[in-house]
Amino acid sequence: MTYVAKKCGIRFQPPSVILIYEDENKDRARQRIMPIRNFSKFSDCSRAAEQLKNNPRHKAYLQGVSLRQLQKLYSLLRGHLQGKSLAQSLEQIQQEETTDPEEDLNKLDDKELAKRKSIMDELFEKNRKKKDDPDFTYNVEVEFPQNEQLESCGWDAESDNEF
Repeated sequence: MTYVAKKCGIRFQPPSVILIYEDENKDRARQRIMPIRNFSKFSDCSRAAEQLKNNPRHKAYLQGVSLRQLQKLYSLLRGHLQGKSLAQSLEQIQQEETTDPEEDLNKLDDKELAKRKSIMDELFEKNRKKKDDPDFTYNVEVEFPQNEQLESCGWDAESDNEF
């Protein structure tokens, strides 16, 4: 059987992940409640999300739900368990999910760098124009305004002299 996930959310009391899905064979929307056990305010959200997604009882239903979405739901639950309001938890998740263009990525450890790269990849895929999109154009030419004075870089001039 193939299931198509429509909505996925979290319930705080009792802690559960709620999935609204459709069975491809039937045209009915169904709801599946997956209880969250052994999760505390100190638990790792990414590990808990992986365990839920790989659970044999729920694996077929969660095929259409991204691991990142499950991690966000677990982060909301952890924030609730820490005593934060929903708005505070959402704000914290928003800060974690955005990348600062001025941030020096060379100073991050491997885990944080991989997280930032996955966020950028997800944003790229979201904004990318595909051939099937109605507003897709093949060869786009853009003229950039030349009103400002162009700045030259020292390393540019030095490299030209060497060749």
